[in-house]
Amino acid sequence: MTDEHQQGPPEPEGSGEHPFQFTDKRKVNASGDEARPAEPAPADDAADESAATPAQGDSSVDPLAGLDFEPSGDAAEASAVLKAQAEAAEHLDALQRERASFTNYRNRALRDQDAARDRGVQDVLAALLPVLDDVERAKQHGELSGPMAAIAEKLDQSLQKFGVERFGKVGEEFDPNLHEALMHSTDADSTAATINLVVEPGYKIGDKVVRAARVGVVGPE
Repeated sequence: MTDEHQQGPPEPEGSGEHPFQFTDKRKVNASGDEARPAEPAPADDAADESAATPAQGDSSVDPLAGLDFEPSGDAAEASAVLKAQAEAAEHLDALQRERASFTNYRNRALRDQDAARDRGVQDVLAALLPVLDDVERAKQHGELSGPMAAIAEKLDQSLQKFGVERFGKVGEEFDPNLHEALMHSTDADSTAATINLVVEPGYKIGDKVVRAARVGVVGPE
């Protein structure tokens, strides 16, 4: 009897070391009344929260749109590199256009320089034609000798340095593009029109004829 009263009531089976406990989490007002269950949040607040939180799976919403800071680190460095590459491409394109423009200008300037040089030589040659004709007539008549012959030779060499060429000799075939026929005679033995007399030789610079040779021509009947 004594042992049974000292042991106390038996513990429920399966309780183990932690017996089952129940906790009432309802709040109690200061007056002692039971607290009413919490009311749900207003619809406007819920709508604001849903609007502030982007829906999952919506790819049109930028996930970084709500951030109040600029990207840093590798992202900022990559952006700077892309910007620098774009600027470098623009500068390269502008440089290439300027280089092409300068090349065209240089070529045009060289052509204009050559044309101006040729016109200058032509003007000088045109002014010297009467003198050259007198020298050529003196050679034909054997009146040019001594120091004057040396001067005439140097004059011819100087003109050759500027591309001046004398043409029109007896026996050459007549070319209306190079020769001006002042006289024409016929010969039964002739097969083509040829020069038999040179009145004044012709002069040209390159392909430019400054003066056609004035000649006499003999040809077939």
